[in-house]
Amino acid sequence: MTKQLLIYNTVTPLTRRDHGELAYKPTSSFDFAHGLNAAPLVAAEFLAAAVDYAIVFSVGTEPPLPAALFGINPDQNLFVGKDGEWLGRYVPAFLRRWPFVFSTDAVGETYTLCIDETAPGLNRENRGERLFDGDGELTGYTQRIMDFLQEFQAQYERTKAFGQRLHDLGLLQTVEAQVTLSGEQSRTLTGFQIVNRDKLKSLPAETVEQMFRSDELDLIYLHLFSVRNLEQLREKALQARTPGTD
Repeated sequence: MTKQLLIYNTVTPLTRRDHGELAYKPTSSFDFAHGLNAAPLVAAEFLAAAVDYAIVFSVGTEPPLPAALFGINPDQNLFVGKDGEWLGRYVPAFLRRWPFVFSTDAVGETYTLCIDETAPGLNRENRGERLFDGDGELTGYTQRIMDFLQEFQAQYERTKAFGQRLHDLGLLQTVEAQVTLSGEQSRTLTGFQIVNRDKLKSLPAETVEQMFRSDELDLIYLHLFSVRNLEQLREKALQARTPGTD
């Protein structure tokens, strides 16, 4: 089955006709993200995410968008434990919203609440949280999900503007990271961008002041600070390769 939106299998609009009797029992397992080696971030997450993850920017998207790196190899997530537990201190909102997500129309003006119907916690035995009440209206639980997704979408739009700003100022450079795992064996991480410090330093004072007042400068420094976590990622990859370690 082809994955949609990186971690979703079957995304279906949530309707009272099809899901009126449905309940969802939230799970602490992140097995659904087991093969995800990066996840999108919104700018509001940089402060928390920079502690655990290298925050990089995408290549080939317009505008460039930030993401947290979880693995050295494709389809590898070093932050999901053997029992599905999350091994980082911060769980990105992209993962916390699963199995719910918004779909949008072609012009991006109308959003529809959807659900991944393959999520293990979904049931019709009233286990967990009901999605609709007896009158066919959204329950308080589902409304809180809606509020969370609306805030995520608003933050995503602000983050797109930030990525466009970096692109327009020519601050991003495509890089490769050579990661040595053991002996002479190494992996090359590609397909991401980081802010070029020299280009940042050469910005006009007026532009720097504008970015300071808009908090964009804070985001840039958090991003640059986070890149040091590539070494932590290498150590996690080494540990995962060592027999007898968790």
